[in-house]
Amino acid sequence: MTKSELIAFLAEENPHLYQRDVERIVTTIFDEIAAALSRGDRVELRGFGAFSVKRRDARVGRNPRTGDAVSVSSKRVPYFKTGKQLREKLNHGLG
Repeated sequence: MTKSELIAFLAEENPHLYQRDVERIVTTIFDEIAAALSRGDRVELRGFGAFSVKRRDARVGRNPRTGDAVSVSSKRVPYFKTGKQLREKLNHGLG
């Protein structure tokens, strides 16, 4: 599902809201999650999962085309861990 599909779905499910308002709400939520992660905060959505930031150390990588060693600098990457309720919903009925 894309962001625009999510907005369209939520607008359809909430006919009392204008689509532009739903779009503003969804964009604000995503922007706040991104801002919290950029500050190094953890974002937990109960029953869904938690977003956090992990640090990857600098390392020596390989150029897959040439095989040459390449220096890769350290960086911060987003990490998502699913919540228990989401995992159960995804695996319900699978044996």
